[in-house]
Amino acid sequence: MKTISENRAFGGVQGVYSHASEVCGCDMTFGMFLPEEAEHDPVPVLWYLSGLTCTHENAMVKAGAQAWAAEQGIALIFPDTSPRGPGVSNDDAFDLGQGAGFYVNATETPWAANFQMWDYITDELPRLLFSAYPLDESRQAITGHSMGGHGALTIAMSIPGRFRSVSAFAPIANPTASDWGRKQFTAYLGADTAKWAAHDASLLMKKRGFDGPILIDQGGSDQFLDLLRPEALAEAAASARQNITFRMQKGYDHSYFFVSTFMEDHISFHADALYA
Repeated sequence: MKTISENRAFGGVQGVYSHASEVCGCDMTFGMFLPEEAEHDPVPVLWYLSGLTCTHENAMVKAGAQAWAAEQGIALIFPDTSPRGPGVSNDDAFDLGQGAGFYVNATETPWAANFQMWDYITDELPRLLFSAYPLDESRQAITGHSMGGHGALTIAMSIPGRFRSVSAFAPIANPTASDWGRKQFTAYLGADTAKWAAHDASLLMKKRGFDGPILIDQGGSDQFLDLLRPEALAEAAASARQNITFRMQKGYDHSYFFVSTFMEDHISFHADALYA
């Protein structure tokens, strides 16, 4: 790995690192905050998956998460949202290609060559980090915003036992029924809609649910509500009798002002599960 930067923050270290990814076929960059406790013992981990157009940097600098993570002694990992580089396929639209990996393994040309974000997030990057840093693999939680909320929910429900808790800020909750989903799934996974169901949080909720607590915050004035479809996830959770806290936050939009407002709540929520 290559160290891009390291800065002291709240008693710990906020770093940015890059490495050659075998599954994505390019160099990948991620951010990681290690609290002071990591100097002595392995610490629990909270993964944060970012949304469309974002990189590792958005949440790292805008969410205000490090202060609350330091208070709880939790490491934060901020992966990138897609493969990048001059040899990586892209699209002129903001919601496809670089910055819009959707946390799936692409099977279609030209995306399949690099866009293997499911394997990167669930396998390659964890193996790299748990072998190199004082992180407690038995205590993991996951969260995300928008496209990253979609990724956090689908990954948590698809890998039983790995994550003690999952949360999301304004997740793309029902992508198989939304233009934020149908477009990308067609491009990355092909036209067979049966292959899409494994990446739809509302459908997964009905099918299997999650074996732990879930926290969802959704802005009531989110400009993308029709694309996010939070009502589908709420209905699926109710029908599955899922242990979930679903909060509509009046007046809040889709921005990082919204995310940062409720970040303390989410880290406290995950700390309760990670230290249980």
